[in-house]
Amino acid sequence: MKVLILPDEHSAMQRAADIVARTVRNKPDAVLGLATGGTMLPLYEALAQRHRDEGLSFAATTSFNLDEYIGLAPEHPCSYHSYMREAFFDRVDIDRTRTHLPKGDADDPQAASLEYEALIENAGGIDLQLLGIGQNGHIGFNEPTASLGSRTRIKTLTDSTRRANQRYFNSFEETPRYAITMGVATILASRKCLLLATGEAKADAVARMVEGPLSAACPASALQLHAKATIILDDAAAGQLTLTDYYENVHPQGRDSVFD
Repeated sequence: MKVLILPDEHSAMQRAADIVARTVRNKPDAVLGLATGGTMLPLYEALAQRHRDEGLSFAATTSFNLDEYIGLAPEHPCSYHSYMREAFFDRVDIDRTRTHLPKGDADDPQAASLEYEALIENAGGIDLQLLGIGQNGHIGFNEPTASLGSRTRIKTLTDSTRRANQRYFNSFEETPRYAITMGVATILASRKCLLLATGEAKADAVARMVEGPLSAACPASALQLHAKATIILDDAAAGQLTLTDYYENVHPQGRDSVFD
């Protein structure tokens, strides 16, 4: 794990945007794994700004999102289809026929899950997978006790995850209970992972992911097994790590080391 600690949220976002931009410039037809949630909004803003101001092009890229709520049509304002259109797709030059999200309104969500996993494989796998982390340690919608060998499938969401997402819905009862999500093994199959976490509320989950035991109780800890996982944090999200002196020694102020 490469742990990069930046002083604040803005600098963490810009560091993450640097990595995404470098990936796309070095490989214009890169396959990107995309994430949603509040943490990603400033990152997509930064990437859209680089598209406008620096000509960063996503025209040849392919994208696969981590997850989608079961029961929500793509047009639903709280769907991740809508999130991605508003936050990113409508703001850059990405080919919409090359963007993919699970079909939350599929008649057979189980079949849709298998089809989505096959689509990723047929695209040649994911070059760079973006990730956030839930306060309970989930990545994608792989909740605690999720199999570390899992592939894209249906997951039941915990009450804590539903409460965290309730602000997007009219009530807790209306907040979806089920989702289609990439599995932990699907995420680990990506060639590179980039996890971004900011804020004190994520500090406990980050500590368990980076320095805790490898355990399904914290699905994000599976990233310890990934050969090229980069964790970008602000000071607040890194607040419960015990080896910060070492991380700072290897990557001062979140910079690459001489060997990167």
